[in-house]
Amino acid sequence: MSDLVVFTASYAPDFELCRALNSSVLEFMPAEVVHYIAVPRRDLALFSRLRGPRTEVWAVEQMLPRYVVPIPGTKYWLNLHRPGPPIRGWIMQQVLKIHAATKIGADLQLICDSDVVFVRPVDAETFKRDGRVIFYRKQAAVDSRLPRHMIWHDVARKLLGVPPGQPPFADYITGSYCPWDRQMTLAMQDRVQEATGRHWLDAVTAQLHFSENTLQGVFVDEVLGDKADVFPTDSVLCHDHWEPALDHETAESFARSISDEDVSVMISAKSNTPLDVRLSCYAAVRSLAKGRAGR
Repeated sequence: MSDLVVFTASYAPDFELCRALNSSVLEFMPAEVVHYIAVPRRDLALFSRLRGPRTEVWAVEQMLPRYVVPIPGTKYWLNLHRPGPPIRGWIMQQVLKIHAATKIGADLQLICDSDVVFVRPVDAETFKRDGRVIFYRKQAAVDSRLPRHMIWHDVARKLLGVPPGQPPFADYITGSYCPWDRQMTLAMQDRVQEATGRHWLDAVTAQLHFSENTLQGVFVDEVLGDKADVFPTDSVLCHDHWEPALDHETAESFARSISDEDVSVMISAKSNTPLDVRLSCYAAVRSLAKGRAGR
């Protein structure tokens, strides 16, 4: 197995975005890198179109313990060990990202959202510095002006059994992808189980609000501390756009503004940018990146 894999949790409304991501993984990553895609069973037939030698498509249900079941006709799930409240689809997507370390043996796991595409060649070393996996952290960026982030920090600290702390806190939310060291993720799972006295999945799915990136960040900074074998950075090498929706003119401007260090592009699915605009923007960025590389 490669020392790098890509894992994406997706669903039918993001199929075309995930198809573009998958194409870019196949084009820009080494031939041994596999893209794992997890989707609800109801979307399996659709996403099975992407299956190939380097693309695995799994039903979410086959990844999870049998006591975690979907509620028919909804986006919610039920943990039979704790029947209420139901688990929101958004929480389940984050659980899957953490659970991927249990299911996939590669040392470096790139947890990647559907609305990302790669535009330059990358490999495992792209996401390392001095042999250490890069770790996104924006210091002193979270305070009362970001109330949801504050909740995520509070939840993470409770799950990990560390003191509440005083803001401002670091921001660990990248919005695109996170390169995770598998052994570190497994250690984080163990810490949650030790701190809560419950299986980590049960403890996490009991939360109404949760951020997997914040949990990982607090684990690295507050639990591992100086023992964390990571390389802190405030860049994840991704050129991103959140809102509003792009049109062809603004997409062209966005494409031209990519930096020489960025290896990927993220146009948020929530921006509602039309697919044709998105695809033409990807093509423009790739052409620009290729032109710069040839200089």
